Amino acid sequence: MQMRFDGLLGFPGGFVDRRYWSLEDGLNRVLGLGLGCVRLTEADYLCSHLTEGPHRVVAHFYARQLTLEELHTIEISAVHSRDHGMEVMGMVRVPLYTQKDRMGGLPNFLANSFVGTAKFQLLFALKILNMVPEEKLAEAVAATQRPKKAAIDHAGGAV
Repeated sequence: MQMRFDGLLGFPGGFVDRRYWSLEDGLNRVLGLGLGCVRLTEADYLCSHLTEGPHRVVAHFYARQLTLEELHTIEISAVHSRDHGMEVMGMVRVPLYTQKDRMGGLPNFLANSFVGTAKFQLLFALKILNMVPEEKLAEAVAATQRPKKAAIDHAGGAV
């Protein structure tokens, strides 16, 4: 994932004019600008989601398994991309674990703000690709929906 200029987490992407580009060609053009070294195909397609509202947008989601070497190459390329420091503040790895306190790791990550359908897409990918056991994923989502204790509770009542 990426930290965007507006402080929201999201996936690389952009708009594709279907008159000139196929979805995959448009996506690879955008990825080439932002990451430079990965190409996606129709076989990497996972789902689409329509966003209702004043600006209807269809978000198409693609995912591909990478080797650790490919991931390192992408992370290095991203720092040297045209958009780095302007539209994209950097790459972010999603923690695929939950700490013993049941909040650290994935639950805390899911408490961040996401752009558009990015959180839905992340949860869908983690489930469909079996990256996190379904019960652990449900626990992480539930943990983000519990009310947070006030900071004063953690300070032992001291003001």
